[in-house]
Amino acid sequence: MPLSLDQIVEETRQLPGDTVAELIDRIMLARHGSDDAPLSPVLREEIGRRVTDIRSGREPGVDGEEVMARAPNIVGR
Repeated sequence: MPLSLDQIVEETRQLPGDTVAELIDRIMLARHGSDDAPLSPVLREEIGRRVTDIRSGREPGVDGEEVMARAPNIVGR
């Protein structure tokens, strides 16, 4: 019997951040494919660290709407 979504989420809580980042990357590639090169282990580790820091409250996240509002200024458009 397949795992429910809740069971999968619970299982991922027990995994290190870099493993979860790799899992997400693999799921996205399996669903959508990609022409991009795979993420380097160093980048995967950095992503995992940042996710862990945001989830733990050590680093504040930035609201997606705020990012989108600031993006044109950042890229110069």
